[in-house]
Amino acid sequence: MEGINVWAILTAAVASFVLGGLWYSPMLFGKAWQREVGLSDEELAKGNMGVIFGSTFVLLLIASFVFAMFLGPRPPLALGLGAGFSAGLCWVASSFGISYLFERRSFKLFAINAGYHTLQFTVIGLVLALWPAA
Repeated sequence: MEGINVWAILTAAVASFVLGGLWYSPMLFGKAWQREVGLSDEELAKGNMGVIFGSTFVLLLIASFVFAMFLGPRPPLALGLGAGFSAGLCWVASSFGISYLFERRSFKLFAINAGYHTLQFTVIGLVLALWPAA
């Protein structure tokens, strides 16, 4: 774990969590996402939000940690942004695309989810690149 900055990873996970909260809020794409996945307000309200949000944060910590291991300690800004954008778009979004094609999901849902994950990894790369050296 040498060279891995726990505070940068934690901050990247928090930033991704906040981004997701905004992205899937009614201000941005929340209502469109809700329609595309077919969930009513009542069904959403029945979810165990503690488990959902807590598990989401743990998964964001894992993604941030592994991406930090991938980038190495204090990556240059261009690498952090470029690798983050590429990982989100070319690994995550393209993998979603394959699943969505077979599942017959809409392009709109793909665009919403792929857009979030592309920005998520871009933000993670940005935070890891900008974090001051120890």
